[in-house]
Amino acid sequence: MHPPRRRRRDLCFAILGATTGVLFVSTLALAIPSKYSPYKKLSVFTRALSYIENNYVEDVEQERLVYGAIKGMAESLDPHTTFLSPDAYRQMKDETTGEFPGIGIEVDRRGKDQPLTVVAPIEGTPAARAGIKSGDQLIEIDGRPSGPMSIEEAIKRMRGNRGTRVKLLVGRQGWAEPREISLVRDIVRVVSVSARMLEPGIGYLKITQFSDRTDRDAEQRLAELEQQAGGKLRGLVVDLRGNPGGLFDQAVRVADMFLTEGLIVRTIGKSGRVIDEETARARGTHAGFPMVTLVNGSSASASEIVAGALQDHKRSLILGTPSFGKGSVQSVIELEDGSGLKLTVARYYTPSGRSIQESGIQPDVLVEQLKTAEIARIVDDSGEPKTRERDMDRHLRNEQGARGSAQGSVAGGDFQLKSAIDHLRAADRLGLQRGG
Repeated sequence: MHPPRRRRRDLCFAILGATTGVLFVSTLALAIPSKYSPYKKLSVFTRALSYIENNYVEDVEQERLVYGAIKGMAESLDPHTTFLSPDAYRQMKDETTGEFPGIGIEVDRRGKDQPLTVVAPIEGTPAARAGIKSGDQLIEIDGRPSGPMSIEEAIKRMRGNRGTRVKLLVGRQGWAEPREISLVRDIVRVVSVSARMLEPGIGYLKITQFSDRTDRDAEQRLAELEQQAGGKLRGLVVDLRGNPGGLFDQAVRVADMFLTEGLIVRTIGKSGRVIDEETARARGTHAGFPMVTLVNGSSASASEIVAGALQDHKRSLILGTPSFGKGSVQSVIELEDGSGLKLTVARYYTPSGRSIQESGIQPDVLVEQLKTAEIARIVDDSGEPKTRERDMDRHLRNEQGARGSAQGSVAGGDFQLKSAIDHLRAADRLGLQRGG
């Protein structure tokens, strides 16, 4: 185990499909002018506010007007700077702890005014137990159409006190008509790390986001994999696909698990000022075996910090498709009424000095994800589909058992994971190992 690092409340998080990637750094010292000069345009704002309050056709709460003004001001700067109402700010903090009351469902919107679509239910939650599946449409939430709702509003409506009910009108391809499903809210605990043995000696570590316990859970899962491997792994796949980010310090700690020394990430602010540098420690490093890290277009922020550090130090082969490309740093400032301002204050860079912004992490091996049907039709140079004896109907079985036949089941039609296993097998046969 690594010695505990100083506790930080930095966070990098991207809710893909809902908001773009964000990285919160609450411990930064923000530059505030020592002498305040009057803002001439404030008189324009106060005059417009007065006109609206006194003349708008309906009564409007001043809080709504002021919040709307701040939100508009923030969002005029860049996609990641925004204002969070007290409810939205509390929701953000709940998500980073990995525990909140609700039904355990992640949603996205495929088109303007379209019903919300289920990305995935969280395992072991009311939504999963009720049989809600990825791709389902939430047509109504408690009798209200989801089309006009913002994702923030929909999440707020689905969350609530434990033991209370929420009714969803769910549509699914193949159903003649939508069905109403009533769910009882419960405490949702997001398990951010899972692991399994792909084959003897080759482990698989899946990290879905970087929350409060990710480093401890990852250490525990790695210890279990090493025990199953007889004390030493032959190889490891770290899967960061679909990981939108999370806590900055957790990303640093996970990268540190596989690095003995050197820079992990650097953040640079206004006028080129270096705000922070995080470096690896030798103690507790998991080394002596090759690694493949999987990324895709939904791997963002904290995921890109980890992948970039492992790639620059040549600790892991990066395989998949280019990552999201979210390399800016936001500072979250909690305001007096419990609302929050998320302000872009810096960019972060990989150990070699690469900015991830826009370009993302480029894989060492570019592998598109193929569907099972497509895998079966990979063609050779002549353009004909590749076939082998085992692919033919009524072929004779190997009475000794087909060596390596378990790969199909462990990869489960996942072409990128299959490619990762192939690379680790090759590295093992050639005796290639990447240190820390």
